[in-house]
Amino acid sequence: MDAVGRFELSGAASNRTTPHPWSRYVALGDSFTEGVGDPEERSPGGLRGWADRVAEELSVGHEDFAYANLAVRGLLLQEILDRQTEPALALKPDLITLSGGGNDIIFRNGNPDKLAGRLDAGVERLSTTGATMVLFTGPDWWHTPVLGRNRAKVAIFNENIHAIAARHHCIVADLWALRELRDPRMWDPDRVHFSPLGHHTIAICVLNALNVPHTLEPLVPRELPERSWRQAGAGDLVWARNYFLPWVLRRIRRQSEEGLRAKRPAAGRVFGPGMPAGMQPQMHLKPSAEVSAGPDAEYEDGLKQA
Repeated sequence: MDAVGRFELSGAASNRTTPHPWSRYVALGDSFTEGVGDPEERSPGGLRGWADRVAEELSVGHEDFAYANLAVRGLLLQEILDRQTEPALALKPDLITLSGGGNDIIFRNGNPDKLAGRLDAGVERLSTTGATMVLFTGPDWWHTPVLGRNRAKVAIFNENIHAIAARHHCIVADLWALRELRDPRMWDPDRVHFSPLGHHTIAICVLNALNVPHTLEPLVPRELPERSWRQAGAGDLVWARNYFLPWVLRRIRRQSEEGLRAKRPAAGRVFGPGMPAGMQPQMHLKPSAEVSAGPDAEYEDGLKQA
């Protein structure tokens, strides 16, 4: 498998004169890839997320570009591989993103080396497509109470991910090294998932890793005022009561996630006609009965309105 897409950038980031080589993108994973934390009622499943944002950019100038998102929240790494690998292979992608293992480490005290063995086998299977593959390192939860205790395990898992990527010629989107994620505004109030701004930032990270010109611009956050230790402690207690403890209880009781389905199980156009049946969010489209100039023009108009 060749890690294609390493072409030279020239001019502004929005210059689309050099086309990327992909026409069919499939995303595999859990809530991170599904887009939890980035609600958008006009998107399939009511969520947008970094993968949708990446697909939106990749679709510009590529009329036949198709995108499927098989991710389902709550899945462990082996569940992701067991449930999503064969459907992904059947879609014949030439670009794959795969992220998983966070739920294992955070909620199951998973062994990062054993998880790496499962990931390695999964990547080897997916690499039979010949597709370009993108893997993700885990973010640094150093600022989050309780979750920060898993920091060493996440770091070990990340080193394994880099080794797996090198072995299978994958591209790595390095979230651990993405310092922008240290801004609290990048995170959902639950401190586990990313906010819309966080998903936007990760989309930029992925597109940059693929070396694709794009129109996304990074937000340079202003410095936040320092909180006193009393304010910070009170915030931590609220977070633990409202988010962390209910999540732990759901895991202990083993509430089933089996009823959840992928939001984009079939590969189709990112916007408009050609999307899988029942998944027409009309996102970025002008509310007009007039015939548009095409999906690319609709998307570019939507970018101006966003």
